[in-house]
Amino acid sequence: MKTEKQSRSRVATDESHLCQFPFADGRQCRMFRHASHETLCLFHIQQEQQLLALDRIGDELASLSGEFTTVSDVNHVIGRLFKLVASNRIPRRNAELLAYLAQLLLYSQKDVKQEQTIARGYFNWESSLREIYVNAGLAQPQASPSAGSPPIEQK
Repeated sequence: MKTEKQSRSRVATDESHLCQFPFADGRQCRMFRHASHETLCLFHIQQEQQLLALDRIGDELASLSGEFTTVSDVNHVIGRLFKLVASNRIPRRNAELLAYLAQLLLYSQKDVKQEQTIARGYFNWESSLREIYVNAGLAQPQASPSAGSPPIEQK
């Protein structure tokens, strides 16, 4: 004989009050939706905010030219990294890895410059640098590079 507790049917919870986060295997989160979000529970809201924060941090760490081909590119990123670490927006371990990678990029800059000046010529290298600085708002555009000026020796 069934007890009263066993015979009672479970009342289905209104789906609109549940988190709508889908898992990879097709299941859906069954936690209650948080009042501050239209579709997610508190746990999935926090995950969403972390992902959005990572996107913003990635944008902040972008180099001037997007290619890390100049010392200024790498220096710009190191400066941004310093600010992110100082404001505790990225973990120390990640910052250490990024700083090490920046060190490797800086170490290779001399070879990148040499390779590009051999392949494209010094004045094309100089023109590329000027364009990066102008696009970053760090220099004023010039009408044309002075063809008569000798290349600046870098030691």
